This record gives sequence, structure tokens and C-alpha cells, in this order.
Amino acid sequence: MTLRIIATGGTFDKHYNELNGTLGFADSHLPAAIARARLTVGVQLEQLPLLDSLDMQDADRARVLASCQAAAERAIVIVHGTDTMPETAAVLGPAALDKTIVLTGAMIPYEIDNSDAFFNLGFACGVAQALPPGVYVAMNGTVFDWHNVQKNRAAGVFQTK
Repeated sequence: MTLRIIATGGTFDKHYNELNGTLGFADSHLPAAIARARLTVGVQLEQLPLLDSLDMQDADRARVLASCQAAAERAIVIVHGTDTMPETAAVLGPAALDKTIVLTGAMIPYEIDNSDAFFNLGFACGVAQALPPGVYVAMNGTVFDWHNVQKNRAAGVFQTK
């Protein structure tokens, strides 16, 4: 089995600029995270334009869908910003691609101490290989069906609707 990981940006891939105190995008953290994870399954990494999910438009979601459709792999993990992850899942779910697609992300960037990014990536990679075909969101040790998930911004967690 080979696993496809699609990078779209989000907090997971943000870098801290110590000179001006801002978060922004540079190179993806995923190559380092994949190497650090020591995955024993083959991985194909695909990097789309790295965006904050609040900046994602319909065309960006269509690009994610097209990547999933074109993928030879039947297990796909999409690293995505948490703010609009359910919206992207709502584009992928109705497509019924006969693949297992798992969206994940982070509340704290990968490079910052106490980040949830590395755990979420590993968790998503595991469940993408075990779940039946469908679209899911996997965050902080919980898996949600694409049509029954929302971000609780006040609590900083995902939950069922």
C-alpha cells in the first residue's frame, strides 16, 4: 500500500517569523515530519499552494478534489487548515471517490513546542489505512464523518454537529 499525503497549508505548515512575530508560509514541514515519523508504508507527498484555510476559495477546493481524483493511491491524507476543513470535506464527500480520504491539521504550528501537528499527522496516516472508503476528519485522536463535524472555536476542538 502507498499513502498519498496532500499538503494545502493551514496552521500545520506555518512558520514563525521571530523578527516581526508573525506566522506565514515558507517550505512545507511535511517532508521533515514524514521522515521523523519513520512511516513504513510508502508515501507520495503532493504539495498544493500553501494557504491559510480562511483564504481558500472554491477553485482551491476544486484543486484538492482534482488531486484526490487523479491519485492512484486509495488512502489519502490531506493536511489542511482547521478553520474551513469541514467546507473542503463537504466538497470531497459527495464526490464518492471510492478512496479513504482523511483531512487533518493542527491548532498549533508543527515547529512550535506542544504542537498537535505531529500527532494528528500520524493519527491520520494510520486511520487512512484502516477506515473504509469515505471522507473523514481526524483531529486530536477522534475521527469524524465529513458531514457531521464542526470546529468549536471557543474550545479549540472538533466535535460532531
